[in-house]
Amino acid sequence: MGLEDKAAKMIRTVVQVLEPQFAVRLWSGERIGPDDGPELVINDPQAIRRIVMRPKLDSIVEMWVSGQIDVQGGNLFDIAALGTRAKLKHRLKDLPKLQLLADMPSVLFGKPSKDSGLSGNNPFDAGSSKEAISHHYDISNEYYALFLDENMVYTCGYFTDWSNGIDQAQTDKLDHICKKLRLKPGETLLDIGCGWGSLLIHAAKNYGVTGHGVSLSEAQTALARERIRAEGLEDRITIEIKSYEVLEGTFDKIASIGMFEHVGSANYETYFSSVGRLLKPGGLYMHHAISRRAKRGKKAWRRKTAENRAIVKYIFPGGELDHLGMSIENLEGHGFEVHDVENLREHYGRTCRLWAERLESRFDEAVKEVGAPKARLWLLYLTGCSLAFERGTMQINQTLASKRVRGPSGLPPTRADLYR
Repeated sequence: MGLEDKAAKMIRTVVQVLEPQFAVRLWSGERIGPDDGPELVINDPQAIRRIVMRPKLDSIVEMWVSGQIDVQGGNLFDIAALGTRAKLKHRLKDLPKLQLLADMPSVLFGKPSKDSGLSGNNPFDAGSSKEAISHHYDISNEYYALFLDENMVYTCGYFTDWSNGIDQAQTDKLDHICKKLRLKPGETLLDIGCGWGSLLIHAAKNYGVTGHGVSLSEAQTALARERIRAEGLEDRITIEIKSYEVLEGTFDKIASIGMFEHVGSANYETYFSSVGRLLKPGGLYMHHAISRRAKRGKKAWRRKTAENRAIVKYIFPGGELDHLGMSIENLEGHGFEVHDVENLREHYGRTCRLWAERLESRFDEAVKEVGAPKARLWLLYLTGCSLAFERGTMQINQTLASKRVRGPSGLPPTRADLYR
């Protein structure tokens, strides 16, 4: 019995025990499982060798990106929704390990799996350099435009109605932030990690502020400046390719929207000290950041999940998440008063799902723009993030704080003004 036959036999055995609610189709055309519905397609028997030789999440990522595994008759969301009849970790205990071991030698001595073409990064580099930011954000402005909204907002949307589309959700998010910051005409607003300039443009047009942004992305900054010129706001908005650490001056309000994930815990002291230095006394700061759930002990907290390692390796080099309590502790420890915290977890689950669906609908264009490996990687990444937020394994919070002063904070007595 050759490699392909042995590999097929092993897959049949695993499918029989795990009982997935979706079908599995082999490279030979054989379909295992339900007669209809989506299929997990294994295009190459060498995929079995890869997972046997290196049974890690990285291997599954590499198999997906290289096209060794795929989905037909549906998408990754469909496969995730169907799952298996019982919890996977319980089913794994029932696998006939001796039988699988007997068939394994034929698989182990097969040809090496084909390379995916990915360039992984050191997942333990803490904090993002300009090179790390470029790895993620300078892919191609045209590529991001395939799945983002019309204003190119690459952070969590805000759904006043779950049926709203991504354009409406992102416009509502920008307005929600401006209202929370209580922006007023003539005030100065700093946007740390300003992306394509969407918040600054919205705030200048609708709230009369003068805006300044800092970014480390060349591609984003170039397009942001074009958009600012097109809106006739060059006298009201400026953007620098510069780190927040060396920025000078003070501002009435500061926003950090989806940037803090790149800072790294080793740099938290510098970050919060810099924000405190740049914000005027009594000024408001919006801290909008993805987080992990806290653990009972620091040792458990320091353990990185396989998903976290894969995202940092392939998507966000230098990225690191804190937990909500850590953010609040740092804010208070650096002279801020925390006023409000809003959990937007389900909003980000919805946002990432819409991004993934939009990318899939324009997948051929994405491949032309960045190549099949990267397009497939991002489809997997956006789907995985959506599921993580929907299931609660990742969180995102908007935390509003002020630079502490004695006496009244200056905020309204209630939050009714946010919802008018």
